[in-house]
Amino acid sequence: MKADIEAGAEDRNEDVGMMEPMVISEGAFRRTELVDLAVELAKKATALRSAMPPMIAMELARLVRAMNCYYSNLIEGHDTHPVDIERALKGDYSADPEKRNLQLEAEVHIAVQAWIDEGGLQAPVLTVDHVLDLHRRFCANLPPALLEVREPSTGACFSMTPGMLRQRDVIVGRHVAISPGAVPRFLARLERGHARLGLTDTILAAATAHHRLLWIHPFLDGNGRVARLISYAMLRQALETGGLWSVARGLARNDSRYKAHLAACDQPRRSDRDGRGNLSEDALCDFVAFFLRVCIDQVDFMAGLVQPATLSARILLWAREEMAAERLPARSDVVLQAILYRGELSRGEVGPLLGVVERQARRVTAALQAQGVLVVDGARDPWRLGFPAVLAPRWMPGLFPEKV
Repeated sequence: MKADIEAGAEDRNEDVGMMEPMVISEGAFRRTELVDLAVELAKKATALRSAMPPMIAMELARLVRAMNCYYSNLIEGHDTHPVDIERALKGDYSADPEKRNLQLEAEVHIAVQAWIDEGGLQAPVLTVDHVLDLHRRFCANLPPALLEVREPSTGACFSMTPGMLRQRDVIVGRHVAISPGAVPRFLARLERGHARLGLTDTILAAATAHHRLLWIHPFLDGNGRVARLISYAMLRQALETGGLWSVARGLARNDSRYKAHLAACDQPRRSDRDGRGNLSEDALCDFVAFFLRVCIDQVDFMAGLVQPATLSARILLWAREEMAAERLPARSDVVLQAILYRGELSRGEVGPLLGVVERQARRVTAALQAQGVLVVDGARDPWRLGFPAVLAPRWMPGLFPEKV
């Protein structure tokens, strides 16, 4: 940050109190409502996580990463379908340079989220170092074309450096962001303001920090993706979500309301009853309530999709249709049913389960693996259920739009 300032970014000495309040105060009129929403979210998120067999949860989380990436990028106007994302992860890129760049962007996004899921961001999540590191990781492997930022008012084009705070003034909608040289001070204050929070306040802070980080607008571009990843990581740690749901889907499906709430939070305090900070606490409460209700809606949605009976029924119906069309060997559904019940199936169990010799058992598992519905880490590891994006419309209807 010192290097950024020395590079010439002007600091107009704005008071860091300009972004108060940063968290919902104890005396806020709507605090009880927000705490109740946080408790409801925690209960539902725990129930969803505990209901899933660990091996199935792990593979489902991979599909949710692609979904989260799709919706987070969609908010920014970048539409890369999860099927195309899945192809990119297998090295199958579009011949169209623009589509290929978006595939590469999605690939990077998923890699960063996987890093978060594997414990890359240790608590506390919201630190200056983590914000800079997320931006660096997200942008470092982007194609050069996606590092170019065009200034709307002048048409001037600037190249963004991954992990570097902005060196220029920016206007986002009607919000005139703080001077570039002031960004390090405001980020440091944001970190201090969200340190040592209890569990409930950390859940609320996933929303409050989300807006305040966007309000600071630390980078020339990529702020939205970084803010959503920070919120994702905060909720993942506080609620132990296992990566089984994502707020990004709900935000994208309520895009106009999401952006309207963010704009409202930019506004100054409306009256003496509107908190004690410079910015409106009422508007911030409105956003937190919206954010938490979106989270609850997404947990409910995923819980409905993964109900054991209905999920099994959809998967087995698909398998039986594939067998009838001779795209899968007979009794492939028996293997899938066993894995749905147990969570995994060792290689040696397949033959006895089907009542066939090992060679015939390998024919069944190879066909299922080719479809992406069986996955395995190593030659001696057990089979697990995979969730390929191409089958999501059948297995997980509504997770994301069908590819046309």
